Amino acid sequence: MKRSVRRLGVGVLGVLMLTVSVLSFSAPAAAQIGIGISVRIGPPALPVYAQPLCPGPGYLWTPGYWAWNDGGGYYWVPGTWVVGPVGMLWTPGYWGFAGGFYGWHGGYWGPHVGFYGGINYGFGYGGVGFGGGEWRGGAFFYNRSVMNVDVHNVTNVYNRTVVVNNMHTSFNGPGGIEARPTAEEERYSHEQHTAPLASQTEHEHAASQNKQLFASENHGRPAIAATGRPGEFSGHGVTGAKAAGAAYREPKMSPQEARGEGNRGEAGKNEPARSEGARNSERSNERQAARPENREAQSKPARNNEARNNQNNEAGNRGQKAAHENSKPSKQEKQSQKKAQKQAKSEEKRNR
Repeated sequence: MKRSVRRLGVGVLGVLMLTVSVLSFSAPAAAQIGIGISVRIGPPALPVYAQPLCPGPGYLWTPGYWAWNDGGGYYWVPGTWVVGPVGMLWTPGYWGFAGGFYGWHGGYWGPHVGFYGGINYGFGYGGVGFGGGEWRGGAFFYNRSVMNVDVHNVTNVYNRTVVVNNMHTSFNGPGGIEARPTAEEERYSHEQHTAPLASQTEHEHAASQNKQLFASENHGRPAIAATGRPGEFSGHGVTGAKAAGAAYREPKMSPQEARGEGNRGEAGKNEPARSEGARNSERSNERQAARPENREAQSKPARNNEARNNQNNEAGNRGQKAAHENSKPSKQEKQSQKKAQKQAKSEEKRNR
């Protein structure tokens, strides 16, 4: 009996632990997959650069990309090595052109590499899938044919040929890479995904604070193209771009103009609804006022005001009449005035 109770307790504990594990994994599911920002001008071509040496086992490569800043436009987020979640692979974000705007589809971690616009980010990310390495149990093995790994520092390696193209187009859609998700990638899009690591978001933020990483300054050839670790923008682990992926063209509009109508955000989306609500309220008030009983109710105060005004006017007129009557001179006053006038005339004749 004791043995059965003990087994039951262990079983319940195991279920609870599994439940907590699943919840903790699925909490950030589907993070940063939708379009996060859109602008009217496209990103520069991807620069040509070399991959820094892998710092050690467990580090996964996250390729560089062009991000957007409302104040300065496009800026380069250097590719970097990060300590990846065990068993997970990184799907890079990408720019997609549609409806006159370039929209950013954020990257994420998942069991498989999904669709990233067909963009050739290099180093195993040739446009479809990932050929730079794979998980074997709890260890990540690196494909040395496309990954810069020191075998003295990292022993989990193999060699497999990967087709490398020289395309440096940085966006998907008309005028760029016109690729569509495969059936397999569509299936991967429904898997559990987790958001970028804190080190990745901090890395991107640090890049946005570095003036030389903006395309307006480096013209598509950033001096810091890749780093050995997130946020380390100086030292022996930094590699600069060998060349711009294509001739850089200065945008014809400012970053503020490039944001345009397609980026109104949640507040902007609600503005038409609020305006319509206000119009509905006004129309409702008009309809209420147009009803006979409401017109009658509204006219009563007016009539009352008019009656009060008439009463006040009548009282004022009576007061003015009384004042006028009170101002007439009496008989004695008239006689006194006549005497005074006669005396004045007599006095005038004597003087003559």
